[in-house]
Amino acid sequence: MPYPEHGGRFTGEPGYFKHVLGAAKGLMNKLGTSAEDYDYAVFHQPNGKFPSRVAKMLGFSKEKIAPGLVVTRLGNTYSASCLMGIAATLDQAKPGDRIFATAFGSGAGADAFSFRVTDKIDKIRDKAPLVEELLANPVYMDYAMYAKHKGKIKRA
Repeated sequence: MPYPEHGGRFTGEPGYFKHVLGAAKGLMNKLGTSAEDYDYAVFHQPNGKFPSRVAKMLGFSKEKIAPGLVVTRLGNTYSASCLMGIAATLDQAKPGDRIFATAFGSGAGADAFSFRVTDKIDKIRDKAPLVEELLANPVYMDYAMYAKHKGKIKRA
């Protein structure tokens, strides 16, 4: 098998949902919190359905996951998907907001996080482009340009 392969029907139920729900519920139980205690939630995004379904199972509304649900426009960025969602959420979060996040790896591991946004967000938000700005202005490159940027192609 020369290319990675998805686990087919085992990707969702025994994989993603079991581990994401386990990590999320475990952290919420440890912290004594529920979905109502958070302003936003971000979950690993292999597609648009999985994070929406797990959010609903945990009691998060669509409004709480919408800001960080970038997979429908960005595609599956694998291990970066949760981080991209957190970045998009931080682009609009206010000081004091709470963010819940759960990342998942295909090795069947998941980690859950609980963040509180500090007042420093307003000072650093404009230091980099917003995720929305990056998505609105994509830069497409072919392999030759990629190789040039990576230093794989040198001028003679």
